[in-house]
Amino acid sequence: MTAPSATADKTIEIIRAALALHGLFLRGTVNFEAGEAAPLLGDGRPAASVVLIGNIGGSLWQAFSAWRETEPEGKSTDPLDTWSKATIEPVAAACGATAYFPSDPPWQPFQQWAMRAEGLKPSPLGILIHPRYGLWHGYRGALAFDMPLGETGERATEHPCDNCSGKPCISACPAEALAGERFDVALCRGHLRTDAGKAGCLAHGCLSRAACPVGATHRYPPEQLCFHMAALEL
Repeated sequence: MTAPSATADKTIEIIRAALALHGLFLRGTVNFEAGEAAPLLGDGRPAASVVLIGNIGGSLWQAFSAWRETEPEGKSTDPLDTWSKATIEPVAAACGATAYFPSDPPWQPFQQWAMRAEGLKPSPLGILIHPRYGLWHGYRGALAFDMPLGETGERATEHPCDNCSGKPCISACPAEALAGERFDVALCRGHLRTDAGKAGCLAHGCLSRAACPVGATHRYPPEQLCFHMAALEL
């Protein structure tokens, strides 16, 4: 694999600075080997690398909230996705990259990229857990390049759930959606339709997610928790 160049390093610096204004971060890099499945660039060539872009805790909430105040009510059915594109696409254009988003086809393997770039593994809730940020982080997009790039994030050296003996996320779930081998989406959503679910998780955020002790200082602010829960299709 070709080593990252000085041009690649400068590109990363520019992107990092542009995203910081919006509370977004470069979360990690995936460099693809020759012949490996990779996303296509705008001109149809396979990308040499992708860098993941995301939030850490409530880092994006202030910028996103300010943007929403300028948008006509009801203009967007998915305001966070719309904001992410409005924020990231100009950065992609400025640095000659192709932007990809989790909400858009062709669907890209964001979870696989994140596990490869940051060394993360899923928690019992299915959310990738970070040893520093816990369950309070997300991926808003990715930039694909025609050149290899250096590391842009930190790699996990351990899986926090392996050292968690109490597993409070499992016992905190009022729907017992984590009692089986994998997260039961139907049980979760069924509970959210009940009065108890509406007054609990739906109003204040997932109780299981909140029970995880990892990265508790990065927990989303109440307004952001309510926004994400309100966006669920029940």
